[in-house]
Parts: sequence; C-alpha cells; structure tokens
Amino acid sequence: MSSAFLSLFVRLWLCSLVLMGSAQAQIQLKLGGSAAGTDQAGTPHVQAQLVLHAPEGVVPGKEVRLGLLLRHQPGWHTYWKNAGDSGLPTQLNWTLPPGLSAGEVDWPVPQQIRVGDLLNYGYEDTVLLPVPLQVAPDFAPDAAGQVRIAVHASWLVCRVECIPEEVQLQLQVPVAQSHAAFDAEFIAASARQPSVSGQFDAKMTVLASGDRVALQVAGLPDVTHGQELAIYPEAADTFQHAALSGQPQRWQGAVWHTELPLSDLRGATPAAVDMVLGLPVAGSSVAEQPPAQAWRLHVPVEGVWPAAAQAQISPALAAALANNQAAVDAANVPGAVGVGVWMALAGGLLGGLLLNLMPCVFPVLAIKLLGLARHGDHLRAQRWSGVAYAVGTVLSFVALGALLLGLRAAGEQLGWGFQLQNPWVVAALALLFTLLGLNLAGMFEFGRMLPSAVASLHLRHPMAEAFLSGVLAVAVASPCTAPFMGASLGLAVAMPAAQALAVFAALGVGMALPFVLLSWAPGLVRLLPRPGPWMNTFRHAVAFPMLATVVWLVWVLGQQTGVDGIAALLAVLLLVAALVWALTQQGHTRWVLSAVALALLAWLAPHLRASLQAPAPAAAIGQSADGSWQTWSAQRQQQLLEAGQPVFVDYTAAWCVTCQYNKRTTLSDPQVLDAFVRRGVQLLRADWTRRDPDITAALNALGRSGVPVYVLLTPGRSPQVLTELISTDEVLQALEGI
Repeated sequence: MSSAFLSLFVRLWLCSLVLMGSAQAQIQLKLGGSAAGTDQAGTPHVQAQLVLHAPEGVVPGKEVRLGLLLRHQPGWHTYWKNAGDSGLPTQLNWTLPPGLSAGEVDWPVPQQIRVGDLLNYGYEDTVLLPVPLQVAPDFAPDAAGQVRIAVHASWLVCRVECIPEEVQLQLQVPVAQSHAAFDAEFIAASARQPSVSGQFDAKMTVLASGDRVALQVAGLPDVTHGQELAIYPEAADTFQHAALSGQPQRWQGAVWHTELPLSDLRGATPAAVDMVLGLPVAGSSVAEQPPAQAWRLHVPVEGVWPAAAQAQISPALAAALANNQAAVDAANVPGAVGVGVWMALAGGLLGGLLLNLMPCVFPVLAIKLLGLARHGDHLRAQRWSGVAYAVGTVLSFVALGALLLGLRAAGEQLGWGFQLQNPWVVAALALLFTLLGLNLAGMFEFGRMLPSAVASLHLRHPMAEAFLSGVLAVAVASPCTAPFMGASLGLAVAMPAAQALAVFAALGVGMALPFVLLSWAPGLVRLLPRPGPWMNTFRHAVAFPMLATVVWLVWVLGQQTGVDGIAALLAVLLLVAALVWALTQQGHTRWVLSAVALALLAWLAPHLRASLQAPAPAAAIGQSADGSWQTWSAQRQQQLLEAGQPVFVDYTAAWCVTCQYNKRTTLSDPQVLDAFVRRGVQLLRADWTRRDPDITAALNALGRSGVPVYVLLTPGRSPQVLTELISTDEVLQALEGI
C-alpha cells in the first residue's frame, strides 16, 4: 500500500468533507461575512422566517420594514423586550450592505404568561417582530440589482423548561420589485403596537412606606373606563411583576388609580417610568391572549424611593453562587481551565482509546501491525513511524473538529459524524476501501502501475506513509462513537474554539496512544513473528475486513438513497476494479481495456449522481416492521408527553456501528421490549443517517453532538440519558423509575 495511493484518497476524502451536502442544499461559506442561507429555518420549538415589507421596492431615501416571523409550537413561548420575572428577549444582529441601517424592534404588546409563581411577558402562537429599515439616499444595490440582508436571531423559548435557540437567516431580493407578500402580517403587527397620545395625564408618586408607588392616569379612552387594565412595565427590575396583576384598581370618574409594589432589585429613582397599559379582549383574561388595545405611557415620578435593601440569602445559596462565579472566572482567565474542560479532555482521551476496539477501525490497525512487523529490528524507524501516525491522527481529529465548529458557527445544524450523512462521502469511502482490499489481496501493485518515482515514494518517505495511515484511521473511525465520547463531544461543541479543539486533539491522542506505546516498546514488538512468508498471508487475510467495510458502506448508502443507489455504486466499484485490472495488463491490451472501462465509467457517472441525490427511503430506519418503533419528530414526542405517556428515543444512524450493535442486541432483547410494553413506553427512532436539523437541535438540547444517544423521557421529569453502549440491565433499571 503506497503513500501515493493514500495521499490521493485522503485528499479526496478531505475535499469531500468541504463539499458535503446534497445538490439541493450545499453548504457555502462567504469569507469574511455571514453564511449563505435561506430566509427561514426551524428549531424543535420555533419556525423562524425573515420577511420584508416594501410595497414600492427598496427605494433610496425611504424607509421599509423588515420582520422576524416566529411560529411557536403549541405551549411554547418567547419573550417581549421586558421578559418579566424570568426569560430573555429575542436578540437580532444584522448584517447589512452599505446604505442600509436597521432600527430597534417595534415590539408588539405581549400577553401575560404565568409559570408557577412567576409572571412573564411574551408571545405564543405566531408573532411578527417588525424592524424599521432606513434606506440612505446614496444606497446602491449590487450588480444584479439585488440587496442581501442577513440576521442572526437568538431567543429563549420556554414552556416549563427553557431552551436557548438561534438561527441564521438571509434574504436576497430585487430592489425594484414590490415586496408585499406579508402585508397582512405587518398590518396585524402594527395593530398590536401600543398607541402613544399626548392627552394622557399620568403621574407616579412614591408612597410613605417607600416600597410602593401610587399610579394615576387621566385621559384614557372612554372604552377603558370601568375596566381592569393589564400593566406591562418596560423596565425589568422596577416592579414586582408577579404582584402587578393582583393589585386593586379603581376608577374615580375618568381617572384610573392603582398601587404598584417596587422590586427588591430596583435601582435609583428615575425621572420617569415607561410602561404599557392594555385593555383585555372582552370575555378573556390578560393571560389568555394579548390585549385588544394598548397605550404607551411616559410617567413622571414624584418623590424618591429608598434604595432596595440587600436581599438576604442562605449560606448554602451564597456558597453555590460563589462557586459558580469562581468557575466562570476560571474559565475566563488565560491558561485556566474549568473542571468541565478537564472532564471533557479525560472523556475524549478515554473515548479515543476505546475507538481502537470499534470494528470500523480494525482494518487500519491490522495494516499498522503489519507495518510494525515489517520494521523488524529497525527500532528508530519503528519509533518515528509511531510518532508520524500519532501526528496524522491528532491533526485529522483537530481538522475535522475545526470544520465541524466552523460549519456550526456559520449556522449549520451538524454533529459528530456529519460527513457520513453525505452519500458522496460514503461512496468515496466505499471506493477507497475497495481499492485497498484489492491491493491487499494482491490483485495489483502500485509499483507496476505507476511511474517508478511515484511508486517508490513510500520507500523514500516512510514517515509520510505512516502519517497518512493516521489520517485514514480517523476517516474510518469518525462515524463511530465510543463510550465516554458522547458527553465529551457534547461539551466540546459548546466550548470556546480553543478548548473544543483541545478535546478533539485528546480524542486523537487517545486513539494513537496504543500504537505509539507499541512502537516505542521493543519488548512488545518482539512478540510479533519476525518478517517472513506469513506477512503475505496476513496481508491477504486483511483484505477481507477491508471488503467487509465496503459491504457496510454500501448498506449505509442504501439507507440514504435506496436500492438504486446501491446498484449504481456497485456498478462503479465493479468498473473501477476492472480498470485497475486492465492497468495491470501489458501492451495494447492494457490501453484498450482501460479505455473501455473509462468509457463505461463516464457513461455511468450521471446515473450515479442522480442516485446519490435521490431522497432517502420513506422509512429506512425510523419505523420497525412490527410497528413497535415509530419515526421520531419533535411534534410527535411533544404530543406523547402532553398525553402523559413516557417516551424512549433512539437517536441512531445507519453509518453508526455502535448504533447498529445496540439495535440488534439490547434494543431487540425480548425482556427489554416486554418492559417497554408493560410500562406503557412509546418507542421513537430518530434517524440521523442523512442530515436533519431537527434531530441535531434535539441532540444539542441533550448536551450531545453525535449518535448513539438513548434518552428516556417521562412527563414532569428531566430527560434521562443512558450510556452509548447500553445494556439490558441499564434499560430495565431506568424503566423501574417510571
């Protein structure tokens, strides 16, 4: 196996990572700017869309309207600019061309949302957050007459639990065209804006107690007289939000009176307080829906309230807060690493060690053992080979991690093993292992097919061959998730880039460590038989695990594209094998047969492309034949939990060897399946074989970045995440807690 051969296919593999993605949705990164994307994106709980309202087009010197349209899953909500007792408002960070400037969000009036003893202000169902966009007089579109607008939107979405989410959206539209498709949504958002009138006579007086203020407002519209009004303070820390709705209100003629309790977190007395008063919809409470009408007040404050007394907290809580702050400070000090980082590094190192036991890595390790035996008594060459292999392994893990982190930062929903979600990468690896298998079986030697200068590269540069074998080991190990890897990778993708890359490097160190130790321990190497005829037999035997890997990759491709993809790939592999055989012939026969094989490959290429771009089969992995497993979706999971039914989710993929092992052992065990039935647990299978942003987001919410992941969800309880290599006893013990 020559270094030229490895170099060629490693480069193809790395290029395929960069070019991953189907023809319908390729990943494109713009250097120095934001990621190219679409105008809408979904998370498990919110569907977001970037919209534009410009009926006359984007005209220089005029103002148009942008909007973030949010559609919430039932029961979930995001927040107003003042979230209330808990929560965070939606944040919008714009990327605009010169000549455009975005203003602040024109927040629609929210509804009051009670969660236990807390009162929040937010939005359910569908809401449009409009933003004014000022077009400068000197604004000029691009050469195509279009304008490109991008926004990074982040929010906290809550029901009882809260989940931070974010999306990257982009809108590219012609400036001369009318954009009024969302006219109704912008009109509805405008109707939900609070009115501002100079006729209001409002004042706020600090009461003698010092912890309350009296509020009176005159000049409110007649429709409000005698009605109870909802209060929405615009400052988060001025009032006790949960107590506002319970305060007595009274009307004295046309003047409205109430008292408001001040917050224990209040600051100095302001000159005025901004708030919104809302008139509830007739026949409903303020917590059921936004008010029918609302008015914004700028209320002067008379008097000075005393500074808030420092809140008293228990010693235990004080100690916990101090520990949390110390952890934050440690994470922010250069050179200091938090405990979580050390745990992630240790898990990465241990997970890398265990990767060597995964069946997908065995063929490469067998070749490396053959290389150790070949070195014989050349201790120096043996040791440097181990170092080069380790460098190739570590750098490949770091490069793969950097690519993953970069794509995630650009807005892509990706996780560990993402390259195997692309059928082109699977097909390329199948081709690589086919040629490796044929080479090991003795069908051809590169020394007879390539120029002597190229064929002898591995003799002149043995370290390069060892380095590339480390790269190859990572290529075949990347779809595997060994024990301890899941939690470490989940932590890594949420860490700063330097710490995350250190975790990926730890994976590489762990995977390379056994071979490095073996290469630097002469006593262990001497246990191997001395070079001799057995090496040729062993080399031929190793060809079969290589070809077995091809069988697995073809099966993975079948899960992604169906039987047509399998047939097209097998035909390509057959023709490539024929081409290699033809190149081993002599004279005119070599060139005639090679030309025929190349012509057939060129004819087959369009068919392979069409097959690899085909959509995945309807139920490749999600549903089982007996109906015990159903296809996972965030909506289906939510429906089952709201109905009080426990749920067990299997996050899996066809290219994940550990997943398939667990599926055929523990998850097929009659005792486990019977326990699921007796406990009334619904089984859902989330198929991550091809890219699925919803599954990626769900994994991220569980603190994981790859598969397998097994989680037991019980209504009213926190998710229980099981280990990657689950056992029957572990599942049965988890079910005992239902």
